[in-house]
Amino acid sequence: MSSAIVVGSGPNGLAAAARLARAGLDVTVLEASDTIGGGTRSSEMIVPGLVHDHCSAVHPLAAGSPFLAGLNLESDGLTWLQPRVDCAHPLDDGSAGVIYRSIELTAEGLESDGRRWRRVFEPMTLRFDALFADASQPILRVPRHPVTLARFGAGAMLPATTLARAWRTKEAKALWAGVAAHAMSRLDRPMTSAVGLMMIVAGHAKGWVVAEGGSGAIATALAADIERHGGRIETGVRVNSVDDLPPSDVLMLDVSPSIAADILGDRLPDRLARSYRRFRHGPGAFKVDFAIEDGVPWTAPTARQAGTVHLGGSLEEVVANEEAVHRGAMPERPFVLVGQQYLADPTRSVGNIHPLWTYAHVPHAYTGDATETITAQIERFAPGFRERIIGTAVRSTTEMSTYNPNYVGGDIIGGASTLTQLLFRPRFAIDPYFTGIPGTYLCSASTPPGAGAHGMCGANAAARALARLSA
Repeated sequence: MSSAIVVGSGPNGLAAAARLARAGLDVTVLEASDTIGGGTRSSEMIVPGLVHDHCSAVHPLAAGSPFLAGLNLESDGLTWLQPRVDCAHPLDDGSAGVIYRSIELTAEGLESDGRRWRRVFEPMTLRFDALFADASQPILRVPRHPVTLARFGAGAMLPATTLARAWRTKEAKALWAGVAAHAMSRLDRPMTSAVGLMMIVAGHAKGWVVAEGGSGAIATALAADIERHGGRIETGVRVNSVDDLPPSDVLMLDVSPSIAADILGDRLPDRLARSYRRFRHGPGAFKVDFAIEDGVPWTAPTARQAGTVHLGGSLEEVVANEEAVHRGAMPERPFVLVGQQYLADPTRSVGNIHPLWTYAHVPHAYTGDATETITAQIERFAPGFRERIIGTAVRSTTEMSTYNPNYVGGDIIGGASTLTQLLFRPRFAIDPYFTGIPGTYLCSASTPPGAGAHGMCGANAAARALARLSA
């Protein structure tokens, strides 16, 4: 029997392990932390019984993942829950741009911009499964659905500021800017529409869903599938060098490129070592979890029903603040993401005390404290919020990279969203997962298709490994 070792138990490491175990390999997953899951972990942080997601929180791409769908993780307890409103982007005058899962409801709410919204997103939404099947693979390949992928690519290549011209109202422009800002990049650069387009299309197709009981349920379900197929998971095992590992036919590394270079050492070919060392990381996330009483008193009524709320003001403000973060300056009012997962999943709350998930975009390796800045940004759109805070739990960019070493400088998306790295990560190659060492593969979010709990980076890397084993 062939054997495999997977280093790291984030969703990509677990997905790789699941694919290899299902193929009959003897699989061992090694995780440095005491808890599996990487970015998909959840726990009680502030109030007993109050469940907070540690990082990844809302999962349109996981719900749309062709690999996860094929595992039937529902049989292992994974349940997706849908909020009434997917995403709201409030403005200072009390209005808001709003995304519902229904593209019809979204268009209706955007009034004069509704027809344009449908024109941009509806064709891709109707073909989402075909689109994601191609978009979740490395770019240097023959697509199975070339017309669908080309239609997506035509929009994805545009700067987000250019695509914003498709809409006329301040609500639609701000709504688009907030979703595009998930790329954590300057929004006036080519290709910065790609992340926003995919998230909106995935949302209309699958919903901005949450995992019942917390994002940790994704990791728990994947672990159950691995173990059912004979795999093992060991926690509290830190791998510093390949010399620490027993021999295996396949080695999967769910780590950042620089950590992979450290682990592989002199065995890594020089040209790949240089590529991994040159890999760029982007801005950081400064995270604050709140325990709040009675929910957030948003001025915009739709925000009170939204699973995700984007706080950044107008299109122009979002663009300016993302540019500032990109050049290393901390904005006075940064872009803040707020997760109200408890609206779809009441099991996370304790009575009228609710968990509120937030993080701000901050410069790479930011050393300041953004707690008050985040609080003030919420208060800006929800006067009276401060009075509802029961407690907080803070994770700075430094603590982010300690919590998960893959989050270099607080970069939670696996690498800077530059044009080159969006197209070719971690390097220009037909097989970007292969490290140049026989049987050894990189499978983290620093490989295609990038960040998210979809598991496709790990599943793709495992598919390459299996193909070489059988060759």
